[in-house]
Amino acid sequence: MILYIAEKPSLGRAIAQGFSGQQQKNDGYIKLANGDCVTWCIGHLLEQAEPDKYDPAFAKWALQHLPIVPQDWILVPKKGTSKQLSVIKRLLKTATKVINAGDPDREGQLLVDEVITYCKVKRDIIDNAGRLLINDLNLNAVKKSLTNIRPNREFTGLSISALARSRADWLYGLNLTRAYTLLGQRGGYSGVLSVGRVQTPVLGLVVRRDAEIAQFESKPFYEVMATLATQIEQPPQTFNAKWQPSAACEPYQDEEGRVIVKRLAETVVNKTRGQPGVVESYTVKDKQSPPPLPYNLSALQIDAAKRFNLSPKAVLNVCQSLYERHQLITYPRSDSRYLPMEHFSEAPKVLSAIKANAPDQKTAVDNANSKLKSKAWNDSKVDAHHAIIPTSRSKAISSLSSDEAKIYQLIATQYIMQFYGPHKYQEQTAVITIAGGTFIAKAKATTDKGWLVLTKQGEPKHEPALPSLVKGQALDCIDSQLVEKQTSPPKHFTEATLLAAMTGIARYVQDASIKKILKDTDGLGTEATRASIIDLLFKRQFMQKSGKEIHATPTGKALVNALPSESTLPDMTAIWEANLDKISQRQMRYQDFMQPLVHTIGELIHASQRIDTSQFAGLASTKPAYKKKWRKKKKAC
Repeated sequence: MILYIAEKPSLGRAIAQGFSGQQQKNDGYIKLANGDCVTWCIGHLLEQAEPDKYDPAFAKWALQHLPIVPQDWILVPKKGTSKQLSVIKRLLKTATKVINAGDPDREGQLLVDEVITYCKVKRDIIDNAGRLLINDLNLNAVKKSLTNIRPNREFTGLSISALARSRADWLYGLNLTRAYTLLGQRGGYSGVLSVGRVQTPVLGLVVRRDAEIAQFESKPFYEVMATLATQIEQPPQTFNAKWQPSAACEPYQDEEGRVIVKRLAETVVNKTRGQPGVVESYTVKDKQSPPPLPYNLSALQIDAAKRFNLSPKAVLNVCQSLYERHQLITYPRSDSRYLPMEHFSEAPKVLSAIKANAPDQKTAVDNANSKLKSKAWNDSKVDAHHAIIPTSRSKAISSLSSDEAKIYQLIATQYIMQFYGPHKYQEQTAVITIAGGTFIAKAKATTDKGWLVLTKQGEPKHEPALPSLVKGQALDCIDSQLVEKQTSPPKHFTEATLLAAMTGIARYVQDASIKKILKDTDGLGTEATRASIIDLLFKRQFMQKSGKEIHATPTGKALVNALPSESTLPDMTAIWEANLDKISQRQMRYQDFMQPLVHTIGELIHASQRIDTSQFAGLASTKPAYKKKWRKKKKAC
């Protein structure tokens, strides 16, 4: 008997529908006509054991116990899952072959693998297990996937990576949460001070941004704009050019190259006004920008937050409904923005479905060219899963909720863009000398909107076109104006910009060598966890919202200020993410990741004993909903 183990009941039912013949629905599994069976997990059936499973003394939070590092890790059934775990265990006893049908990501891989191992399946069955990868729950897509089952051993690296992440999070979160909660109590704070491998650096981004804004002092800086006129044309054609300070001006500039001495700018104005100018160079370049790639989850969440003010968690929930319930989009927890070449032939069907589902998209689909192949189709960029796109299923958008309709249309529009040409434009650049100073004028003009017609702006704002110039041409500087501006502070994070910061964390890393490491594995957390991390920081009242802005609470600030910088900066965690990716690619061993991690945790706990605990005094000991869980399962932290 072949046993298919899906991640969720909805996926299990979709797999069963891919087989013909009479089927028998049982409690927790479906028996197929040929005797094979399809069963499912309910998300994670197993979880890391609580510390007291390793030693009863660990039930009490005490600094002398730290760090707690299991030698032999223990998994236990999650509450409410024992019944389904028993069903799978019973079916595995008679199975001659097992197919891992977890979701197509590292968590889905581990989720099923750990159940197979926990149930003590024979080694030869584990070695010969298959892997079923499904990105689309529609019947034709499922049938196609069933004909392409791969060896499960090809994904061992993915499973080990997920295992390393799970254990790293347990070690780091449990030990440092206990350490800092106990220190907080010493300082007079009675709440739980939760520390996480990813959540704490994210909180650190917010705390530092808040501090930067609070300490910011606006200062004036100065620019010079010249108004130039041609001499040949009648009437003369005019345009503006901006002064470019020379190297000699550096003593009068700030670190960003802005002139901060008003007298210097005034001198340039007086020297250039009414003086002749000469064109040093003039270029016209034809440029183009291709359509943006289809969405991965983070890119979709960022756009949805900007356009609809939807939280990342809300977007993920909507996507899960569109995927599982309505079957209108492909697998949503994807980190890929590319599509397999074999999917290109399905484009006409997908476009037709979009047109049928969403009448507002009719014109966009009618004007699409399904023969155009954008850079999104690239097999080398696709592995277990591909970009989030609409399926070929037809279902009226009127049957969806308001948020479901918004997200579906956002995904659909991004897909339709792949069948529009690039946005084409001309870029003019003129370099002009006036009284020994250099001025530059630039302008852009669209020649073909291409995919931009599908966006709300239709066309970006461009500078007025420059007149046609030639090198050496004489001009008149008919006016020169001093423009005074003020430096502005950075903006508070919003959910969209914080999510963008998590996916592009290299921008916040100072060390050049770390930036290089992060070039290809940029990001804090995963597509599936980033939304929950932001939500968790709100629930634990380390962050709060003011309108769209995110601010750190006094408790969040105190925690970040108490922790050593390496715990609150993205550098260390981002390197861990890069190493987890290496494990999944079989470029790093599990032990080479875990051993340094254990050593680091020990050092961080030792360093925590030197902090000033008085900073926790006077903080409000709030009792959010999660505290009940902490009190009930305090030893699990």
